[in-house]
Amino acid sequence: MDRRLTPANGRVAALELAGQVAAERYVPGQGARVLWPVLDLLAAPGGARERQLLAGEGVEVFETHEGWAFVRAARDGYCGYVEAEALGEARAATHLVATPATHLYAEESIKSPDLAHLSFGSRITVLHERRELFETPEGFIPKKHLREIDRPFSDPVTVAQMFFGTPYLWGGNSRLGIDCSGLVQAALLACGVACPGDSDLQQTLGRDVEGEAPQRGDLWFWKGHVALLVEPETIIHANGHAMAVTYEDSRKAALRIEAQGGGPVTHRRRL
Repeated sequence: MDRRLTPANGRVAALELAGQVAAERYVPGQGARVLWPVLDLLAAPGGARERQLLAGEGVEVFETHEGWAFVRAARDGYCGYVEAEALGEARAATHLVATPATHLYAEESIKSPDLAHLSFGSRITVLHERRELFETPEGFIPKKHLREIDRPFSDPVTVAQMFFGTPYLWGGNSRLGIDCSGLVQAALLACGVACPGDSDLQQTLGRDVEGEAPQRGDLWFWKGHVALLVEPETIIHANGHAMAVTYEDSRKAALRIEAQGGGPVTHRRRL
């Protein structure tokens, strides 16, 4: 089983895995939500970052041990450890942050203290609509920055372009820092397309279009890397070469990546 997608750590495992994996206890997950603007999902307590979770996202908690919660993310099934204090009671979201980022304000005024910086894709519960801001349980957010959760975007490339210039961050999922697969996941999830968090899993999405004329929205994969085609001659990707989300000539990028040891394009997929 893929460790990233298996809710089991030896001490505890999800109830559905009873008889399939070894564990001291098999338990149902308890719903919770992320309280912090950005939360690292780690491979082990205090260990390496696997991915990141955003404010309002849901998780299932299987165990809390020595300040760490072992969880499964609702968005993609990824499992790992987060700081337990960063989780709160589960709550249904009504809106998503639909701009690269926004601020949460203490009062119904953009001149009031800002309480948090929220990234694209953060999940928000709106209580009341005010003149220019929405009221949430945590504070106020500009109405222009939110989108109803049941109104997905239609073009993943347009979403990816909102991250242009975002710093590259291994395992990142936010406007503060993002990696290649995080960018693709953010773009597809915003359009209502289920998408795992790492490129080796994303390369099974859609259908193979090797040999066909490239089109906007195609996914190009290298070993450990993925990019979105903006147009046949241009890709957008979060990359360590520029340390940012950038546009690049698709042919030149392929030659550069291969010359730097990344190998040739391995898959071309279309949703």
